[in-house]
Order: sequence, then C-alpha cells, then structure tokens
Amino acid sequence: MNGMNRQKAMNLIGLAMRAGKMITGEELTIGDIRRQKAKIVFVASDASENTRKKIKDKSSYYEVPCFELFSEEEITQMIGKPRKVIGITDTGFAKKVKELIEG
Repeated sequence: MNGMNRQKAMNLIGLAMRAGKMITGEELTIGDIRRQKAKIVFVASDASENTRKKIKDKSSYYEVPCFELFSEEEITQMIGKPRKVIGITDTGFAKKVKELIEG
C-alpha cells in the first residue's frame, strides 16, 4: 500500500470513528465479528502474538477481512483512544478502506 492510500485509509478510519461506525477494543470487536456486525477488522501490528492470533482466527472463521497494517500508536492517533483492535461496522466505510488498502 503506498503512502498516499495509507494516509487516506487512516483518515477514513478516523472519520468512521467520528461517525460512530466503529467498535473498539478486543472483546467488543470479537463480539461484533461473531454477530457479523464488523465488516473489516484491524489489529495492531505490535499487539501481542496471542491477541493477533485470536483476532485473525475469529475473523477468518466468520469471513471478516482482517488487517495488521497499523501500529497501536497509529490506531490511537486515528481514533483518539489507545486501542489494539478496532472494527468498522459500516459496509460503505469498510468497502472504501479495503479498496484503499488493496490498491
């Protein structure tokens, strides 16, 4: 993913947060993955091995795209809260962010 798209994706994730279309935190995100509410999930690249595995396994089981692109610091910057796991619950936001990530 090039720098331009990365920045656009980060801005869009921040916008999703302000629009209330996001779930943050490990347990809440897992709950939303289970209920098929999370459309796309991000886990911090510097989160613990256990956390990353748990989120990736759950996402893959429920067929939710999961990405490990941003550090915890970047996620905190985007949403204004210290978090390691976030999920976007809005289809439109999720689709656009995924397009930016995949180029």
